[in-house]
Amino acid sequence: MDIKDNGPNPYVVDIEDLTLSNENFRTAAWTGSYLQMTLMTIPVGGQVGLEVHEDTDQFLRLEQGKAKVVMGKTQDNLGQEFSAEDDWAIFVPAGIWHNILNAGDEDLKMYSIYAPSHHP
Repeated sequence: MDIKDNGPNPYVVDIEDLTLSNENFRTAAWTGSYLQMTLMTIPVGGQVGLEVHEDTDQFLRLEQGKAKVVMGKTQDNLGQEFSAEDDWAIFVPAGIWHNILNAGDEDLKMYSIYAPSHHP
C-alpha cells in the first residue's frame, strides 16, 4: 500500500490496518498545523533510536510485535525499562530520553501521535 500524508485535510482511517500495512521505518500519515501522526516499522533487532523531545509529549501504540522501552532523564541514565506488545500504549513525557527496541521475532509496527509536527 502506498501511504501518503493526508494532512491537513480531514481524515478518517482504520489506524490498525494502516499501521500494519506500513513497511517503512517512518511514514508521516497525517500532518496538521499542530499535530502529526507517523507510522513506524522496526525490523527484528532494530530500534527507533535514542531521542528526546523537549517540548512534546508523545503517544505511541503498538499494533504488532514486542518491544523493550527504555526511558530516563538523561541519555546516560535510562533507568526506567518496560516491556510492551501489540495493543499496548506508550506515553513519553516531554524532556524524557527514550528508545524503543524490537524485542520480538517479527517486525514491530506502531504509530505515534505528537504535537507539534516533527517529521517532513
